[in-house]
This record gives sequence, structure tokens and C-alpha cells, in this order.
Amino acid sequence: MTAQKPTFRVMKNGYDRFAVDDAIDRYAAMVDQLQRKVELYQQQLVETTRQLEEIKGKYESLQAMDASRKEAAENIARLSLREANQIIATAQKNADEIIRTAISTSRLILMDLSKLYSQAGEVKTEMKGELTDLIKALDSFRIPEMPDLKWLEEAETKLR
Repeated sequence: MTAQKPTFRVMKNGYDRFAVDDAIDRYAAMVDQLQRKVELYQQQLVETTRQLEEIKGKYESLQAMDASRKEAAENIARLSLREANQIIATAQKNADEIIRTAISTSRLILMDLSKLYSQAGEVKTEMKGELTDLIKALDSFRIPEMPDLKWLEEAETKLR
């Protein structure tokens, strides 16, 4: 707001008193108005400063929470990784033990199968011999001849 420099009529013993008083009143009103604006701006500045401090506090609180959450997430990730490595190591040990047991068991089974195979061969050979003997015995077996049934019929007729 730029005010023009007032000009006053020159009169006897100085300037026009009413014009000077009117200018002073206008300037006083402007000063009052500007003072009210300054006070309003100061109140707005105080309120804005308070809001800024409140937002800074919230920001710092959020930063602290974020930092603690990051730290917690890192701790969880570290613990999870450690636990996962332990689980993997345990699983590897268990798998190795299972494989060792399976190999040992399969070795025993194969040995038993080998014994059974050789025993089956012996039994097969024995059975062949016994079957050959049985075939010979069956071939040499003679069925006796059936007697003539006419005499039975004759005997029945006589008895009647």
C-alpha cells in the first residue's frame, strides 16, 4: 500500500488545519487497520508455528516408529534366516540318515534275495528230479482190468 504524499493548502499561520486533521485521521485509521492485520498475521504465525511444531513432532514420532519397525523387520529377517538355515541343516542330516538306512536295508534285502534265488534254483532242480520220478511212476502204473459184469446180472436174476 503506497500512500501518496498529501499536499495541504497553506494558510495564515500554517497549513489548513481541517485538511491536516483529515489526513491524520486517515493515517491513524490506516495504522489501526495495519496493526489489526499485523496482529492477525501474528496470530496466524503463532498458530502456523504451533501446527508446524505439532507436525514436526508427528514426523519425528513416525520416523522413530519407522526406525523401530525397520529394526524389528531386520531382526525378524535375521532370525528367520537363521532358523531356516537350522531347518535346512537338520533336514539335510535327516535325509542323509534316511539314505544311509535305506541303502543298508536295501543291501540286506538284496542279500536275502540272492540267497532266496540260489535256494529257489536248488528247489527247482530237486522238483525236476521228483517230477521226473513221478512221471515215470505214473507211466509204469497199470490199472487192473474191469471184470465182466454179466455174472452180476445173472446172480441178481437168480435171487429174485
